[in-house]
Amino acid sequence: MRYIIPVTVVVVLFVYGLIDCIRSEQRDVRTFPKAAWVLIIVLLNVIGVILWFLFGRPQYAETASVSRGGGSPRSRHVPSSYGRSTAPDDDPEFLRNLALNRAQKLEAERLRKLKAELDAREAKLREEHPNDDTKK
Repeated sequence: MRYIIPVTVVVVLFVYGLIDCIRSEQRDVRTFPKAAWVLIIVLLNVIGVILWFLFGRPQYAETASVSRGGGSPRSRHVPSSYGRSTAPDDDPEFLRNLALNRAQKLEAERLRKLKAELDAREAKLREEHPNDDTKK
């Protein structure tokens, strides 16, 4: 009867660690590949789970605080290459996207002006030649 609680704790820890390892994304697992971690956990049981938590488990705490809504939407960007939050003006990807958005807006405005000029020319030609029934 006195072994029930320690055995239950060990089994729960083992199952939790194994499920956590299996559900982790392959690219987020540290130190060894995910399949190797599953084997380590199964073969070494409690020691394998402890090793998983110390050396293999992805760092969820950093991304969880960011995704829970801490700060403004602009301060929530967490680049995968850094592992920590950076301000948007320090992030090259954000700046690249910002420049791309500006270029797209300028191009859209240029096309809008060209269309307006083309419509004006067509209207002028229709006024000059109202009986022209050529079909396109």
